[in-house]
Amino acid sequence: MKSEALHRFLDASPWMQELTPEQAERVLRETISRHFTAGATVCIRGAPSAHWIGVVEGMLKVETVTAGGKSASFIGVPAGAWVGEGSVIKGEPRPYDVVAIRDSVVAFVPRATFQWLMKESHGFSGWLIGQLNARLGHFIAMVQSLRLNDTTAQVAYCLASLFNRDLYPGTTPQLAISQEEIGRLAGVSRQIANRVLHEMQDRGIIRIGYGSIEVLDLPALQAIASGNG
Repeated sequence: MKSEALHRFLDASPWMQELTPEQAERVLRETISRHFTAGATVCIRGAPSAHWIGVVEGMLKVETVTAGGKSASFIGVPAGAWVGEGSVIKGEPRPYDVVAIRDSVVAFVPRATFQWLMKESHGFSGWLIGQLNARLGHFIAMVQSLRLNDTTAQVAYCLASLFNRDLYPGTTPQLAISQEEIGRLAGVSRQIANRVLHEMQDRGIIRIGYGSIEVLDLPALQAIASGNG
């Protein structure tokens, strides 16, 4: 029996509105969900991309770890979002690890179901093209921030990017993410992340909690992220 949380999550996913009742029923029937504790690996780098991944509850991160043990986090994936569609489309081994930042419930849509939707639903395919375009725009902006902006803008972009409504429609002002994770996602040290976050708190842009950040002034945060703050 599917959980109520999974039902609500799928019903709230924008692409589900593009499906016929019969198509939606198949997705619900074939999608499963699993619970992961904080720090648990959801998907292992190099494993087959057998599922499209959705975050029902909690938060995930996409990262890679070198043979020497050095890790780099690329993006945080909050509740309400989907990730991994590119690898599923190509059928390639997963090129990264997916790890739970917080206790999380994760939805898994089988690759066969995903491929069937691309073939049978023009509405889903159109939504997917938009999703991939938004993903590309996000990564271009991230590279620009890393190469052209200072560390303050990089940390601000890490937070502001979680409010991209095309990719993360369910993001709320209260983010369950630690200052250390923000530093990893921004590509800066924990000390730098702490300094920047406290500066933004002093300006009334965010409020720092235990293992969380609350965004109080999103336009101001976005201005800093773009290098204009």
